[in-house]
Amino acid sequence: MHGFNWERIREDYRQWMPHVARRADLIYVISEMSSELTVQHAYIDGGDFNLPPRIRVGLPGAEFEADEAAGRYRISKIFGGQNEEDIYRSPLTEVGVDARVGDYLIAVDGREVRTDQDVYAAFRGKSGMVTLTLNSRPTAEGARKVSYRPITSESDLIYLDWIQRNRERVTELSGGRLGYIHIPDMGAAGIREFIKWYYPQLDKEGLVVDVRANGGGNVSRMLIERLRRQLLGVNFRRGDADATTWPDGVFRGPMVAILNENSASDGDIFPYMFREAGLGPLIGKRSWGGVVGITNRGNLIDGGTVNVPEFALANPKGEYIIEGYGVDPDIEVENDPRSVIAGRDPQLERAVQEVMKRLSSPVKLPGKPADPVRNN
Repeated sequence: MHGFNWERIREDYRQWMPHVARRADLIYVISEMSSELTVQHAYIDGGDFNLPPRIRVGLPGAEFEADEAAGRYRISKIFGGQNEEDIYRSPLTEVGVDARVGDYLIAVDGREVRTDQDVYAAFRGKSGMVTLTLNSRPTAEGARKVSYRPITSESDLIYLDWIQRNRERVTELSGGRLGYIHIPDMGAAGIREFIKWYYPQLDKEGLVVDVRANGGGNVSRMLIERLRRQLLGVNFRRGDADATTWPDGVFRGPMVAILNENSASDGDIFPYMFREAGLGPLIGKRSWGGVVGITNRGNLIDGGTVNVPEFALANPKGEYIIEGYGVDPDIEVENDPRSVIAGRDPQLERAVQEVMKRLSSPVKLPGKPADPVRNN
């Protein structure tokens, strides 16, 4: 209990109980009490709030801008998506949906849309198929109707758009020599993104591993094990001049990792172990600093949750690490507001520079040796 008199702390907070009028008040008091322990992952959450269900919004996977002179909204961006994966499905890019950037939004399901109201008000409560009336001009005359299957959140499309822009930027800055991976968490999504993007980039000469805003989980050990594999041999297939690595999936070039203030939990542990494994330097800002893990010991009777921190991380010397402080980068770089607003990413740019410095010579597997002769 970190040396605190827990009984005394409970009595200090008991005085607030007469003022608790609802479940949210109770969560607030218990959360404040638990925070006295100064440990991360001491989460208090959930419960019976008697909240109404959230209204569904039938989103199209697009951004809109107001043309005040015309009194209409225009489509300013359609997220590209990756329609082969349902989480990245972008409705306006599906086959047969004739929507274009620059189109004016005249109506949604026959309801006229003007700039005197929030554009998303027209999408509230939509499900099934949604029909847009679009036109290249801000008038209803000559407009066409387009139907799409909506999504209820565009956060995955926004995320995908961000990482694709990062990958394009890395390619541009390195002349195509470097690969880029962003790992969003250390759970199912992180494993999925790692598998999807690591293996197609094995032939790149260097790699930028981005764990900014990593939400944590428990698979960092699996990713570190994969990234630190060393080349012990090569395999040649009969009739094929190209070699493959032994063990499989070895990345042979230099790497760096980017972290920031929102790299959390197992997202703290990953950059720490990345450096400990000798994989490369860390670039960015000091991470969140919470690595005492939790399990769910069962919900409360109204569905609330009290998580108990109980798994602490130490180094090989038996010294607790990271908790309450975070992981310092080797090279501190701030993504200042001016740069971000201008469309730059100083942390990513510096990461590319550092990998390029370490590319002393092209990283290639050996060529196929002459076929052996065994008839003598």
